[in-house]
Formats: sequence, C-alpha cells, structure tokens
Amino acid sequence: MTQNVFAENYADRAAGFRPSPVRSVWDVSTAPGMISLAGGNPDLHGLPLEQLALAAQRLIGEQGLDSLQYGSGAGLPELREAVTAIMAYSGVQASADDVLITPGSQMGLELVTAMFCNPGDVILAEAPTYVGAISTFVGLEAEVCHVECDDDGLIPEELEARITHLKAEGRAVKFLYTIPNFNNPSGVRLAQDRRERIARICANAGVIVVEDDPYGLISFDGQVTPAIRSFDSNVIYLGSMSKIFSPGIRVGWVLAPADVRARLQLLSEAMVIHPSILSQYLALEYLTAFDWRATLARSIERYRERASALLESLSRSEGVLPAGSTWTKARGGFFVWATLPQGYSADELFELAVEEGVVFIPGSAFFADGSGSRSLRLSFSLESPEAIREGMRRLARASRRLTPRYELVSG
Repeated sequence: MTQNVFAENYADRAAGFRPSPVRSVWDVSTAPGMISLAGGNPDLHGLPLEQLALAAQRLIGEQGLDSLQYGSGAGLPELREAVTAIMAYSGVQASADDVLITPGSQMGLELVTAMFCNPGDVILAEAPTYVGAISTFVGLEAEVCHVECDDDGLIPEELEARITHLKAEGRAVKFLYTIPNFNNPSGVRLAQDRRERIARICANAGVIVVEDDPYGLISFDGQVTPAIRSFDSNVIYLGSMSKIFSPGIRVGWVLAPADVRARLQLLSEAMVIHPSILSQYLALEYLTAFDWRATLARSIERYRERASALLESLSRSEGVLPAGSTWTKARGGFFVWATLPQGYSADELFELAVEEGVVFIPGSAFFADGSGSRSLRLSFSLESPEAIREGMRRLARASRRLTPRYELVSG
C-alpha cells in the first residue's frame, strides 16, 4: 500500500484543520534565552503544589476504585454542582442538571459546532477572535464571518447589520461565538450595557449565542460583569478550569438548556465516552477543599503587575512600536492587542523579533479571512515584569530594524 492511498481518501473537511499559529511557535518560544509574549499560559507558581500532590495521592489511595474507573458521560454530579457556584459570580443562575463536563472547554466548543452546523453554515465571531475557535469552525466546514469591535467590545449595531445582510442572502446563521470578558486576543471587555442588547438581537433573529468565558474572573478592578447568559437562559455558556486552576487537567463545561445538554452529552459520549474521572475528582477537590479564590486573587495581582509593565513599556516616549501604533488597555485577562500603522507587517516584525530574542503571535492568526496583518497579540500572563520589560526592549530593537524598510519603499 502506498502513501497515496491516504491522500486520495481524506474527507473534504481534513483540509480545514490547520496548524495552530500559537502551537507552531512553541519550539521557538521555549528556546533558551527567548522571552515569550506569545502563549496565553496561566502562571501556576502560586498553586499549593505539595497539598495538591497529597490530595492526588489520597484520591487514588482512598478513592482509586472510583477515580480510575469509567464514569458518567455528564460528569461528576458534585463537580457539576460546584461549577454552578463559579458561574454565579457572573450572575448566571444554573442547575447542575444543565451542566455537561467536558475535556476542556475547547471540546465543548467542538461539540456545540458539530451539533448545530452543517457544511457552509455561518458562525459569527468578533474581529479578532480566538484562534482555536477558528480552527474548530473551519475544520467542521462552517464559514466564519467577523463582526466589528471597538474598545467596548462587539458593536451591537454591526452585529444586527451583519445578521440582516446574511439572512437577506439566504445564509443559515447558526450562532454568535463571543468571548465577552477580556477577549482572546484583544483583551477587551464587552461593555455591560451591550450585553443584554446583543442577547436580544440574537434572540429576535433566531441566532444562538455561544458565550466563552475563561477569563471572566481575572478582573484587575475586582468587578465581574454579568454574563450574557444572565440575560437569556437560552445562551450556551462555556466555562473552564484552565485559567482558575490548571489547563493540564483538561476540565471544562458547557451550560445549555436541558434538551441541548442531553444531545451534547450523547455526542460527547460518542467521541470521548466521558471526561477524565481522575481530573474531575482533582478539580472538585481544589474547588471544595482549597481556598481557590485566595490563590486566584494572588495570581490576578501578578497578572496586573505584568500588564502594567507591558503597557508602561508601550507608552514610553521613545516607543516600542513604530509611531502611530495603537493598543488596547488590559483591565483583566492575559492579552494586549497592538496594531501597527498602515504599510507595516506584523509578520515581518515577528521574524525580526525572534532574531532579537522575543516572540509574540501575529494578528492574522485571529481572523478566518487572514486579515489583521498589521496587528499582534502580546501576552503578559507568564513572564515576570522584569522579563516583560526586557522583552519590550528587544521588541523595540526589532521595530527600529523594521521601519527603514518601509521608509525606503515609500520614498
């Protein structure tokens, strides 16, 4: 059998699964001496690792016959109840019966997409949006249409106009995918007064809202804005333990109306049988036996300091980026989104930045249509303030090398 037999038999959708630009720079970002402003990794240094190790040992030693066994496709009932308490911080009143535990919220997003979208159906998403979502949508043969945003997030009028236009063309608009809190990659928080309007626009148009909220509790001002789900119980809400505990345990959840949740469970069982029981027990232990809110508060303080270091560097009078560049002001989450002036390329800046020993993610990764070529995502979540300042000095050197190329072209 030759290798050609595989190439001849791939499904059409196989071409839609593309390498993640974030994962693609992993080797570069972990090279010795490299400062990474690329990946959105949470800082795990504040976790009580010794106590967690003892808890994991106890879970296996005392509950191994349960924690290492097959389990419910819906997830542990106690964990489903525990995550309803997390969502309550965002004003979401939920029943544990409507929660489906998933192997990370990325899996929840894939389940929702597979459940609702036929090939060619339209998914609306912020401009820019999470690269992992784009990969899922395109891989499952949906078409992503972006909706314009500003410093207050998704613009309701633009959303309404886009829905009207697409429906006039006879397109099937299945859902709006949104990250309203400290959006990945823009870092913007959707204004509170827009949330109910967006829920109403979509409800009136018969468009589902899928609200992805991994960063909602990572607020630098201590304010947690009510979720879109708090205004409409038909909103499908995705949650995750990745940013408030650990991404490595791969525990997330979907909150959906009862019938939808039941169908999603059937699909989940067909794909993975059930999420990891041991990971669920460890997540439950962390939420019920540890002061996770205090641990998160200390992490948020570190993120705040790192965001300040990055923003202060960007605002220096001598400039890290070319004159005329703009950037968002992080008030939570992990990211700052910067945009270069006309005529500049973030991809070319990336190549020069790597030579200088600093790495970021070019903005085109966060658009399904490949736009965003002048933008870049800067992550401040993992590096120390000192490393961030040094990284920004390196980025400034790369920017100074970039500028003459365009001066020569324009001249």
